[in-house]
Amino acid sequence: MPDTLYSFRRCPYAMRARLAVAISGQAVELREVALRDKPDAMLAISPKATVPVLALATGAVIDQSLDIMRWALDRHDPERWMEGDDATLIADCDDRFKHHLDRYKYPERFDTDALAHRSTACAWLAMLEDRLARNGNLCRPVRSITDAAIMPFVRQFARVDPPWFDRQPLPRVRAWLLGHGESPLFAAVMERHKPWKPGDTPIVWPAGR
Repeated sequence: MPDTLYSFRRCPYAMRARLAVAISGQAVELREVALRDKPDAMLAISPKATVPVLALATGAVIDQSLDIMRWALDRHDPERWMEGDDATLIADCDDRFKHHLDRYKYPERFDTDALAHRSTACAWLAMLEDRLARNGNLCRPVRSITDAAIMPFVRQFARVDPPWFDRQPLPRVRAWLLGHGESPLFAAVMERHKPWKPGDTPIVWPAGR
């Protein structure tokens, strides 16, 4: 039985897990999840009921996106992504930036002032702007796990109101986001797949592995 990755194309947590799996070249069976009809096979192994979930052939289950990233890179890290592992910055993204991103994107869900949260999130991005001025990427001149872990959330923020985002004094953030978003790696992880159902022909991913 192969390692199986339950994922959802547009989820930023699932995106970053796929980025690490793809760059590592670890072959998995990819199962796209319909969030309104989550498969029983996934729910049975991960009661948290959110993607991504990696079910290993050994029977072990990894259901946190960063743990999946590090699992893949521990096995093969051809670009030495782990040398740029800023766990503190990633945690700050997942905590502080994600808090304001959610309340900006979904104000009706949280009953919040979307513009106030947008402003605070944008201030966090100004900190990234300063880091990018030094390195071009968040930890070094070339991409690393920190870029892959944070970029999907910045992408989500930018896509809420693209014309507004394009007017902000964040040229390096925009260039960084564009570079990662137009990379062959990102194109590979954003390939569309139909939601998985039992009995479907397995999708071995990344393609060609």
